[in-house]
Amino acid sequence: MVQKPMTDKTGLTRNQSLVLARLEETEGPLSAYALLDQLRDDGFRAPLQVYRALDALVKSGRVHRLESLNSFVACHGHHHHDHGMTGFAICDGCGAVEEFTDAVVTAQLEGWGSASGFRPSGAVIELHGRCADCTSKAA
Repeated sequence: MVQKPMTDKTGLTRNQSLVLARLEETEGPLSAYALLDQLRDDGFRAPLQVYRALDALVKSGRVHRLESLNSFVACHGHHHHDHGMTGFAICDGCGAVEEFTDAVVTAQLEGWGSASGFRPSGAVIELHGRCADCTSKAA
């Protein structure tokens, strides 16, 4: 008989809770291996432990994967599932990541989908550039 992992009151396993907490307390994105290194004292020994936790957290919408950085960030409460589109402004200077949604962009993407017969199930947009702080420091 296969035993199911124990979950807490949020429905997360211990490993999922630890990974989510680490992402929530970190300013920028973290790779799976950075998470593994930071969670070794909590009993993490193998990358698979981190990847399983991240997979479940991404599927539940609590964590986002930043494809261009091959890293992860905690969701910051946006109701992107209602909007269909999540965007990230990623500063190439300091590494800060800002999550946003935009109804106009979502409408444009849905319009294109309707016109072309494509049915999008969601969209993630990653914008790279410089944040206001890095821009003002460079000036």
